[in-house]
Amino acid sequence: MTGAAQTARVASRSPRIDGDRLLTLVCVGLPLIGLLLFFLYPMAIVFLRSLTTADGSYGLGNYAEVLGSSGFWRATRHSLIMGGATTVLSVVLGFVIAHGLYRCAFRGKRVIRAVIVLPLLAPSLVQALGLIFLLGRNGLMNRFFGLEIEIYGFWGLLFANTLYALPQAVMIIGAALVLLDARTYEAAEVIGATPARQFRDLTLPAARFGILNAAFVTFTITITDFGNAAVIGGDYSVLATEIYSQVIGQRNFNMGAVVGIMLLLPTVLSYYIERQAMKRQQGQQATNAQPFVPLFAALRDLPMAGLCLAICAAIGAVIGIVVYASFVRLWPYNLSLTPRHYDITLAGGYSSLWITILISLMAAAGGTLAVFLLGIGLRRLPRALMQPIQLLAAMPAAVPGMVLGLAYILTFNSTATPLYLLYGTAALIAIVNFYHYHTQAFLTVMTGFRQLPPALEEAAGSLGAGMGRIAVNIIAPFVAPMLVSVFFFLFMRSMVTLSAVVFLTTPHLSVAAVTIMRLDDAGLTSQAAAFSTCVMGVVCIALLGMKALLAYLGRRSAREKAD
Repeated sequence: MTGAAQTARVASRSPRIDGDRLLTLVCVGLPLIGLLLFFLYPMAIVFLRSLTTADGSYGLGNYAEVLGSSGFWRATRHSLIMGGATTVLSVVLGFVIAHGLYRCAFRGKRVIRAVIVLPLLAPSLVQALGLIFLLGRNGLMNRFFGLEIEIYGFWGLLFANTLYALPQAVMIIGAALVLLDARTYEAAEVIGATPARQFRDLTLPAARFGILNAAFVTFTITITDFGNAAVIGGDYSVLATEIYSQVIGQRNFNMGAVVGIMLLLPTVLSYYIERQAMKRQQGQQATNAQPFVPLFAALRDLPMAGLCLAICAAIGAVIGIVVYASFVRLWPYNLSLTPRHYDITLAGGYSSLWITILISLMAAAGGTLAVFLLGIGLRRLPRALMQPIQLLAAMPAAVPGMVLGLAYILTFNSTATPLYLLYGTAALIAIVNFYHYHTQAFLTVMTGFRQLPPALEEAAGSLGAGMGRIAVNIIAPFVAPMLVSVFFFLFMRSMVTLSAVVFLTTPHLSVAAVTIMRLDDAGLTSQAAAFSTCVMGVVCIALLGMKALLAYLGRRSAREKAD
């Protein structure tokens, strides 16, 4: 009787075990196929096209031609100088704001936090537009104060890139400062260390990896950005505009691939060093650190408050002037207000905005599901298989958007592959947007999975729940805040991205950021400002929706714990 019962039990369990294995295969296999088809394969095509000569053979002739070009070396020199200058300025200003937010005591921090994220809610070229409205030849400063500021070129691009990269530096350095243990500072005060000594011997050493991390992230953002360089760069050529010139201007895809590979080298190196700095920073974090609560010190806090507010005023002025200019009747000669610039009929009108919203929803929904499935599947894999897949999933962050977009046009604009059916569709733009930001989405979800207590899964398994029920009833509710954050992150970034999609738009399919660029190129700067305002409005609504949904999930979780 006992043997029969055991046999029946084994027989009843075997389908569930097979089902779990099949589900694991699906959860890992589908996202892995996506990474292979839409990341590794296009990048391999870029590399092969960079080696393809005019007669169809393979060789290093393209590299020799590019490396022998004075234009390439000028663009490389400009990119490195611009990246270095922007990094220094962004990190210094970012440290000032982060130190003010987390180590000082003054009012207005909510305003600073709200203003500092504004550049993330708009395409990168909006910073350039704002600077032109403020400091351009017909800008407010030149018109009303009789100044002769030349904003196009190095200085304008430096300011625009700094404003665009500053939020990233603030968030990264702030994450390092907020984790410093208050007990260390209490001990320093007991032994009589002055505030300056505490800053030099405690704050700076503890935040050094955060500062290094912010520096390399800022450098990568700057050296790969296309929007600001296209609008305000003028004759100051950089590698991103060089790729655009080769592909769009000269239709020289092979040379564009070479420049793309060359642009890939500094970003990969920067990404590797940034990841090592992040690991060092995480290794130094104390699990039981006590949060630091600053006390008001007038000599420290008043100057810091003034600096933070001055920086935020500059950001607010640049973004605000774009919104204001969208309502001005005739900039800068007739400053009366009118909504007529929102009646956009050129460059496809508002069709690209609605298409961008659809594309962003596709990228957000499909991307969130993909990284969630991959996270579930990786939990069931042995470590030997899990590590290489995690490495592959983290690799897209090292590829600039311009290079990924170039890879897609080289791969999917060829009738030699069935993937050609995707070219010119909204689905392809949604896919490139997802894989452009795949790493951030994947790491965010994996952070949620690491916080999941193993005992919950073990308890559900002991009660007979299969992998599917565990994923739906246990894992998904636990990591729901992370999934919500990933969904809205992918949506908002897809709304404002330019570099990754500029090669994939067609006369019949465009996106909002490209429309803004085309309106500006046509001299319709007020309409470009109006379209930018609409995009920022959509992203702001999404941000508010994310905060409301996360607050609801937090309240529901608190009620469940109380019950």
